[in-house]
Amino acid sequence: MSKITREYLDNISANPKKEAANYIRVGMSTCGIAAGADEVFATLVEEAKKRNIQIEIKKCGCVGMCFAEPLVEVAVEGLPPVIYGKVDKEVAVKIIEKHVAAKILANDYIFDLKVKE
Repeated sequence: MSKITREYLDNISANPKKEAANYIRVGMSTCGIAAGADEVFATLVEEAKKRNIQIEIKKCGCVGMCFAEPLVEVAVEGLPPVIYGKVDKEVAVKIIEKHVAAKILANDYIFDLKVKE
C-alpha cells in the first residue's frame, strides 16, 4: 500500500466519487445485525434479483437510531430519500415492490426523511 500524501488527499477532495442516483443502504452495525439486518439485506437482494431491478444494495454502519433497527435508507430518482425503520422481511419486500418498483413511498414504515442540502 502506498503512503498517503497531502496531494492524494487533495485529489480525493477535489474529485469526490459520485454516488449512484438509486441505492439502498442497510444499517449493519452491531445493533442492526442483532435486530435482523442480515436477513433484511438478503431479502432485499433476493427480491431485487427476482424482479430484475438494477439498484445498488449495500451495507453501511450506524445511523444513530438504534431504537428503530433494522434501518434501511432508500434513494430512488423522483422520490425523496427516506429511512425506513423496524424493517423485517415483509417490510423489505414492500420496499422493493412499492418504493423501488412502483415509486410509491411505504409511509407506514418511514422513520426519517433525508433532506438534501
